[in-house]
Amino acid sequence: MSPQQSTQFSTLFDNATLARIERLRINSHRRFTNRSRGEHLSGKGGSSTEFSDYRNYVEGDDVRFVDWNIFSRLHRPYLKLFHHEEELHVVILVDASDSMQFSDKLLRARQLAATFGIMGLLSNERVSCWSFNDGAQEPIRIGPFSGRGNLRALIDFVERIEVGGDLPIEGAIETMLNRHSGRGIVILLSDFLTFGDLSRPFNLLFSRGLEIFTIQILAPEEIDPDVTGDARFIDSETAQKLDVTAASDLLSIYEEHRIAYERGIENLCSRRNGHFLSLSSAMPLKNMLFDQLMRKGWIR
Repeated sequence: MSPQQSTQFSTLFDNATLARIERLRINSHRRFTNRSRGEHLSGKGGSSTEFSDYRNYVEGDDVRFVDWNIFSRLHRPYLKLFHHEEELHVVILVDASDSMQFSDKLLRARQLAATFGIMGLLSNERVSCWSFNDGAQEPIRIGPFSGRGNLRALIDFVERIEVGGDLPIEGAIETMLNRHSGRGIVILLSDFLTFGDLSRPFNLLFSRGLEIFTIQILAPEEIDPDVTGDARFIDSETAQKLDVTAASDLLSIYEEHRIAYERGIENLCSRRNGHFLSLSSAMPLKNMLFDQLMRKGWIR
């Protein structure tokens, strides 16, 4: 897109970062079978320029793809297979519950949502972005759409995402799936501070042909709390209060629980051929993209 340097295209990142993002692509590890045009390839019958393989002809196959030269020699029909260019659905889900307003977590989620959306649009994939909170009766979404011409609409949507309520991420996933169709990848952006069970929604994502990319965004204070003495904790979503005496004695227990919880989410993802990454909201976006995500092989 090469925006003018004198005009800031988005409040989410500067134009130099945007220019670097435009050169990136999502590195999906699966192959898909949608019929629309895109950058991702799989072997199937079709009219492409790159030959793939042969298979036996079966009744109902299109005779246009029979190799008649082989038929004349072997007197058996074989069907030519090609690498057929296919479309990838990129589904982005942003957790906009109240806990995400703490310490730039929502800002990082917006920035990452815009980043993945831009990469998808510039790859001619079908991109949709969903935002969930209790302030709306229905999930707020944009798309699915594809192409460079929808960049402005995507950025405007992501910039306007606001927090509200305590809608659990697992409920948001199931609600999204009730309205989504198409295989591809799903990018989950959340702090995952939930009491719910993520097994069922992750199973549903996997069974619907969506490769799971999970990014947990935590505040520095949630990763390494600086608490001593007596303290009162107030849940940002439910307003419930918890008074703690000698909080410093609980920090090691908290850290063990947090690490075990993150490993649990990572295990849920890996068992479904998905991916998990936990990031601090204090980490600059450039480090998230060009260090963490590229090193993990999520983007290229």
